Amino acid sequence: MFERRLNLLRALMDERGYDAAVLRNVADIRWLTGAARVFDNETAHTAFITADSALLHTDSRYFGALVSALGADSEWVVDQETTLHPQWVAQKVASCKARVVAVEDTITLGWFERLEAELGRASMACLLPRMHDDVARMRIVKDESELDILRRAQAVTDAAFTHMVGYVRAGLSELAVRAELEGYMLSHGADALAFDSIIATGPNGANPHARPSSAVLAEGDMVVMDFGASLMDYQSDMTRTICVGTPGDEQRRVYDVVRKAHEEAARAAYPGILGKDLHNVAARVIEESGYGDYFKHGLGHGVGIDIHELPNASIRGDAPLVEGSVFTIEPGVYLPGKFGVRLEDCGVMGPNGYDPFTQSTHDLVCV
Repeated sequence: MFERRLNLLRALMDERGYDAAVLRNVADIRWLTGAARVFDNETAHTAFITADSALLHTDSRYFGALVSALGADSEWVVDQETTLHPQWVAQKVASCKARVVAVEDTITLGWFERLEAELGRASMACLLPRMHDDVARMRIVKDESELDILRRAQAVTDAAFTHMVGYVRAGLSELAVRAELEGYMLSHGADALAFDSIIATGPNGANPHARPSSAVLAEGDMVVMDFGASLMDYQSDMTRTICVGTPGDEQRRVYDVVRKAHEEAARAAYPGILGKDLHNVAARVIEESGYGDYFKHGLGHGVGIDIHELPNASIRGDAPLVEGSVFTIEPGVYLPGKFGVRLEDCGVMGPNGYDPFTQSTHDLVCV
């Protein structure tokens, strides 16, 4: 599997005339190596890949775990030389006399300038073309092993929602709800959190990315809950909006609009539809219902090693959504000073349409 991934990159390198490729994006390195539960949020690694070698520079904090995770049969050669990453790359360029060395455009300008300086000190003249999301695009189509992990991560997330339906009540703070939710996921199968959970009650729910606070859930509040479990470095993502007590007429009306937008978009999804066209299916439902001014974010995003990755199902989604891609469908309506509603599933584009991993009900749950 991981040899195939390296070969995909090498085929691209051969097509473009790259002698070597330098990668620093952690998700790309995780995908190429298959080393699970090793990497964190630090950009502390550099990969140098040629037609016949795969080298990975790290430091002592990760070296032992990486060697163990990769195993004895891996093509990857890992070192922990006490040298800065740009200097290490310059040494590898010099040793293989590479003349065209592609670098990911996710590296910082400062890192790129240091690489240029180190190449100059090594008296190496080479071109440094940029790769623009090339490995990220390779990661779009998930293989069966990835889909299995993603489904398992979502199963933990669905179980957490079921638990929370029996836990949430008036008088709890957003922070207390978050603590219970995240604690449940971590003690029932998740090995990390996919992202910082969103718990937003009442008017706070009108802020799509509200941070949990000491605000207390009250009778009649709509509560937006956006959360996900992480498993083996792969993420899950779902949102459910519940009501504390009995919903009012407007709350029920908005919820029904969002549910309709979600379900029409899910039915409209098929391999080859442009991301922006799928977004517009949901946006049109919300617009025709009179709430068009209150849905301003994208319909969905890719999910995998990164919680937000390609493909893009928003007004910027000019690429087709292909079979095997995993993405969310998450329309919402947010009424300032009142409440918000979002309904999000995560799933895979199958040969005949969208197949959600998420199994939790679309009905409005009242607690």
